[in-house]
Amino acid sequence: MLIPDALVRFETQLEADGRSVHTRQQYGRHVNALAAWSAGERLSGHVEDLSHEDLARFLTSPLANTRPDGEKKKATSMNALRSSLKVFFGYLHEGGYVSGNPARLIKRAITAPPPPRALTNSEEARLLGVLAGAKGAEEHRDAVLFGMMLRTGLRLSSALELDIAAVDLEEGVLLVRTKGDRRERVFLAGAVCEDLRGFIGDRTVGPLFPNQTGGRICSRHAQRRFRIWKERAGLAQGVSPHALRHTFAARLLARTGDLMLVQRALTHASITSTVAYLRCSDARLREAMGGVEGVQ
Repeated sequence: MLIPDALVRFETQLEADGRSVHTRQQYGRHVNALAAWSAGERLSGHVEDLSHEDLARFLTSPLANTRPDGEKKKATSMNALRSSLKVFFGYLHEGGYVSGNPARLIKRAITAPPPPRALTNSEEARLLGVLAGAKGAEEHRDAVLFGMMLRTGLRLSSALELDIAAVDLEEGVLLVRTKGDRRERVFLAGAVCEDLRGFIGDRTVGPLFPNQTGGRICSRHAQRRFRIWKERAGLAQGVSPHALRHTFAARLLARTGDLMLVQRALTHASITSTVAYLRCSDARLREAMGGVEGVQ
């Protein structure tokens, strides 16, 4: 079976297992990279012909470990690629498409996950400042969307999937679909409720954040819109919409010191995902040590 044909079957299984579109797309990119490398090496392109040595050569190739800009990929990106290969060939082996699993020897590199990138107080103030100057329907929608994300910690995908029916402004609650297709209640501050009330107006059905034709905004378009606001606010190039979630979590933890409360607010299934926010910054360390004798 050719790699692209195996990928089609694999993606069907992933969808049947309830994996998200983003997860399926990532697996697709990684397996397609393997197919491209295999063609460049003049291999047969059949999954049953690939050996563990072939996969090792692929993982050490420039196609696998180099970004489009020519820089080396981060260790976390390479680990994602390794995981994709392990899951893909594990599926093929379990499904009886290959007699052995050539990915059985692949090991993930031991890495420390990068600390979450939250906005500084100055960056947050600048972003809120430019959002407050929104003009026209599209900019108003952006301001409500990104302002809500900053004050609730919602992921961009979860926010874009919201329908008006999922919003209860009287109770100040959103019914949100999170990772793993779980349904969670997200609570809204009074200011967010007021913003949403004015934005929704007399609409009763449809996407909460519609595009210009009334349909649902796609994630790619929302990211493009965020880049516009990011540039207006003078934020760093690497800041993404996910930084709004990190900012919410960091501020909530600083105010409460309660990690389990942050876990609940972020709808993390495991507190392991929330522990990353406990990492202290150099500024907090210096402040804490300010009272130690001899430390200036």
